[in-house]
Amino acid sequence: MIARIQTVAFQGIQAINIDVQVQAVSGLPSFQIVGLPDKAVGESRERVRAALQSIGLALPTKRITVNLSPADLLKEGSHYDLPLAIGLLIAMEVLPAEELGRYMALGELALDGEIRPVSGVLPTAIQALSSGKDLICPSACGPEAAWAEGLEVLAPVSLVALVNHFKGLQVLSPPEPKIQDISEKVLDMIDVKGQETAKRSIEIAAAGGHNLLMQGPPGSGKSMLAARLGGLLPSLDPQEALEVTMIHSVMGQLPDGGLIRRRPFRDPHHSASLPALIGGGMRARPGEISLAHQGVLFLDELPEFSRGALEALRQPLETGHVTVSRVNAHMSYPARFQLVAAMNPCRCGYMSDLSRACSRVPQCGADYQSKISGPILDRIDLHTFVPEVSAHDLAAAPSGESSEKIRQRVLKARNLQKDRLRMLLGENTRIVTNAQVSGQSLEKIAPLASESQAILQKAAEQMKLSARGYHRVLRVARTLADLEEEKSISPTHISEALSFRPLTFSK
Repeated sequence: MIARIQTVAFQGIQAINIDVQVQAVSGLPSFQIVGLPDKAVGESRERVRAALQSIGLALPTKRITVNLSPADLLKEGSHYDLPLAIGLLIAMEVLPAEELGRYMALGELALDGEIRPVSGVLPTAIQALSSGKDLICPSACGPEAAWAEGLEVLAPVSLVALVNHFKGLQVLSPPEPKIQDISEKVLDMIDVKGQETAKRSIEIAAAGGHNLLMQGPPGSGKSMLAARLGGLLPSLDPQEALEVTMIHSVMGQLPDGGLIRRRPFRDPHHSASLPALIGGGMRARPGEISLAHQGVLFLDELPEFSRGALEALRQPLETGHVTVSRVNAHMSYPARFQLVAAMNPCRCGYMSDLSRACSRVPQCGADYQSKISGPILDRIDLHTFVPEVSAHDLAAAPSGESSEKIRQRVLKARNLQKDRLRMLLGENTRIVTNAQVSGQSLEKIAPLASESQAILQKAAEQMKLSARGYHRVLRVARTLADLEEEKSISPTHISEALSFRPLTFSK
């Protein structure tokens, strides 16, 4: 008799069905796993052996062969422990083959039989649902799996609890879906003193999903402003939350097993390599831009990132996904993120203050900015200068608006955009912000009166705007009108949008 149980292998964020076949026949006692297992899967033998001994069972003195089919697909990870143990228990006639045949299983086994949490449970649950299977997973991952509606989930805390459930000695309660707690205090914009122009650019970026670059001397508050952007953004809608949670689940970054509702904020250090930022490595894993999907990617000290890593941002900034190609893997990951970057105006940081600037001003500013290519700068909608805060402003009491007040305006603008784009592109469109609109759709959502058109056309000629830059001015102007709840784009909106085009240094 060959015992069978289903599990999965992961290719990127996609789960692929794996058939675990266990055979125990007469012969010299042995325990072999075949089907291209990696080191972690090969070590499952010892974990499974110890876990079975912990519940009073010993492996049969037979030749045991476990086949992981399809055999030409690499199997990696510790989540194969539980299906291997279940397959052995079926072969030993401890568990019923018929009942287990309708389940897919994954989980890591501790030596005492405890079922430990693993990554990738949510994609596995969705794959099980599409395959007409139910799911057995670790207790800690049950709330994550429960989001696959219509799926029966068994989430035992240990191997003995699973055995007792099928023996009728215990009933495993179905896990309840869980949402990650978003009630924790967020950083407030009211803490930022001065910097009215920079705060305005943060609000516009939040309202339209626009990319933003802040330039200014050290200590002017660029990182402080960027950290408060997350508090202005709307929560993820259910479909976005599912997409984001799947990516973080595969990467093992769901410590409490709940659905993510707050938009991600990723801030990798400037020493991050190209594979770390874009995705890659031997197994073509997702990078920071995919972990920032539907959220914010903050790059502080932008010119200090490697040139190759920055240039690799071009495609995902335009398309919202990234394709990672390696010799042994070819993966496509979602990467629709909002880029927020910060940089000093030059290497010394004080180009605008001649009393502190280095002797190479203004050449040092041109050299420093030249580390960032024109095509990358052209893909950034909002460019703003963040000056030093005066001692008078620092000593003053906090003033200005709170994040909650600004967020209400942002939410109104976002709802206007969402309703407009659904009417134009259909109810199922995933384009929900002005920053994502292009082509003929942009012309329809941002029609210009003759006066506004004349201003934009003259500015485009004088500023030598590219076609991309021209369209980005239109998108920002549309967002400015939405913030004021106006249907038409006025010359004032065009003028303000033009004021946020790239800052340049003369050599």
